[in-house]
Amino acid sequence: MLSIRLTRVGKKKAPVYRIVVMPKHTDPWALTTEILGHYNPRTKEFVIKADRAKYWLAQGAQATHSVWNLLIDQKVIEGKKRGTSHISKTHAVKLETKAAESKKKSEDAAAKAAEAKVKEAEAKAEAVAKAKADAEQAKADAEAAAAAEKEKPAEEPVVETTEAPTEEPAA
Repeated sequence: MLSIRLTRVGKKKAPVYRIVVMPKHTDPWALTTEILGHYNPRTKEFVIKADRAKYWLAQGAQATHSVWNLLIDQKVIEGKKRGTSHISKTHAVKLETKAAESKKKSEDAAAKAAEAKVKEAEAKAEAVAKAKADAEQAKADAEAAAAAEKEKPAEEPVVETTEAPTEEPAA
């Protein structure tokens, strides 16, 4: 299987890469099938033979993620960019477990919030029912007091007489 990939040809601390077509499992410095262009990451200079790159992709050659992203940037091909970083299996498992734990925590928090909301709604409904019952009780008490007032016989008016104080003899 052929791959389109980068091979380093620059000096020390000054990388320059060639874009080459070669068998996938060979050494990057081995003989290449074809040189398609070059890429300088410091100046972002990218030169490629677009027609030859399309030809090799049509023949079944697979571009590495870095080369694929460069080809998309230069609009040689269309598609989505690919992730270029590699995550080990053990680290991927750790990330998945962390994601699952955080998802579980958020679901638990959402469930608690929903439960609290239901309790709050029940408390409000209970308070409204109690207020309504108190209002009805007060109304009933007022009606009973009014009925009791009507049934009471009219009392004769009390006439107050003022008595003159009697003087006590001085002894």
